[in-house]
Amino acid sequence: MPIGLIIPLLLLTIPILEIAVFIFIGGQIGIFPTLAMIFVTAVIGTILLRLQGFALIAKIQGEMQANRLPGRELAHGAMLLAAGILLLTPGFVTDSVGFLLFVPLVRDGLFAFLASRMKDAVVMQKGAFGPGAGPGDRASPHHPGRPGDPGVVDLDPEDFARKPDPTSPWNPDDPDRRT
Repeated sequence: MPIGLIIPLLLLTIPILEIAVFIFIGGQIGIFPTLAMIFVTAVIGTILLRLQGFALIAKIQGEMQANRLPGRELAHGAMLLAAGILLLTPGFVTDSVGFLLFVPLVRDGLFAFLASRMKDAVVMQKGAFGPGAGPGDRASPHHPGRPGDPGVVDLDPEDFARKPDPTSPWNPDDPDRRT
């Protein structure tokens, strides 16, 4: 499903789902305990975000000091940020997803899934436009091909020379040129 359809669908279904869950839980335990649960989940989420966020910053600094790219840690940081936003958003459904993102095993699985999707996209990109692109592949309009391809004209240094235009106002040898 294209992302252009997913986002509007989520923006429509999540609030409807949250309202239905609010009504159901409020009917089971009452309105004040329901509101208290929403408040408590926001507080717990803030505490978890703070604890795991500081630990993650330390991991990122350790990776950088070891001269390694902290890609996994940065992805975990983005997921923790999303978890914090979801937990601060009132609702049981968003809180459930937010709490799941605080579980490192869930974040690792999500990272592995996203990394494999990005790897496939990068491989497809390289296959179409990268260094291995041949005459049968799609080529960029700015780089029509390689030397030896039919659309490329090879010039020797003696075939091309840059000579200053004596009538140019930028000609440094022009005595009338104002500086």
